[in-house]
Amino acid sequence: MRDEGAPAARHQGVVLIVDDAPANLAMLHAALDEAGYRVLVATDGEGALTSVQRLAPDIILLDAVMPGMDGFETCRRLKADPASAHIPVVFMTGLTDSLHVVQGFRAGGSDYVTKPIETTEVLARIVTHLLAARQTFQARQAVEATGHAMVSVDHEGRPSWQSPAAREWLRPCVGDDGRLPLNVLNWLRGRGEIAAEESLRFVVGGVLLGFTRLVADAASVTLLVRRHAGVPDAGALAAMFGLTLRESEVLCWVTCGKTNKDVGDILGMSVRTVDKHLQHVFAKLNVETRTAAASLVLGRGAARAA
Repeated sequence: MRDEGAPAARHQGVVLIVDDAPANLAMLHAALDEAGYRVLVATDGEGALTSVQRLAPDIILLDAVMPGMDGFETCRRLKADPASAHIPVVFMTGLTDSLHVVQGFRAGGSDYVTKPIETTEVLARIVTHLLAARQTFQARQAVEATGHAMVSVDHEGRPSWQSPAAREWLRPCVGDDGRLPLNVLNWLRGRGEIAAEESLRFVVGGVLLGFTRLVADAASVTLLVRRHAGVPDAGALAAMFGLTLRESEVLCWVTCGKTNKDVGDILGMSVRTVDKHLQHVFAKLNVETRTAAASLVLGRGAARAA
């Protein structure tokens, strides 16, 4: 009979434990079962991948050091598969060197615990990660109901999870290495001309997309993706805002998400000249940032389309 302090609820979620040490498996299995979780086990990386294909768990406890495929490679393969990329992975490791910790996060891990395992700590971390995963899932459903899309991008610029709409919209710009364009990665790292806290816009497959940060964790950044109305051509922009043709050309490309260097390469002018034209544009539009200028253009474009 359970004591009054024990959890009464059953089926808290499905946990996959991956470890080649029988003692660890037995200890964790008993603790998780007592806490109300359904428990799956695997003793190596290949077995973990097979288990996930049969029944996707809600969270994975993954030993970092195993014979054959180690935990880091197992995690990378899980995160490379859209069907399992969203599953939180908590590494279990005796490797406490910071390089190994970083390696785990880069492989796509959400967290890690060190051996010898303390079951109370593991249970607390599971609760935290499952709550976050469920909240993220609910948020994704709410966003998709609005007609927008979401994508989670790892620190290498690869989508680790995409909503169906995001997968369709981004397919034309994902490279052979699975990464988004360099301007997106630079923006995420705060290295681009557009500040990380501002929205990024650029044309993908003839459609203008906007990206806004929603939430970030140790493994990835989740972005809201919006489709915008088409950008008016340079002649229309000149007439709308009283710009010179050259100023309107610069504004057109900036609205499409191009950097000043990109615009200079496209229009055959120096970055300094592009910046000078852009300052004139800001003054005529009575705005102070690229984002504000692009929003004004897109708003007028949507009004014209309507």
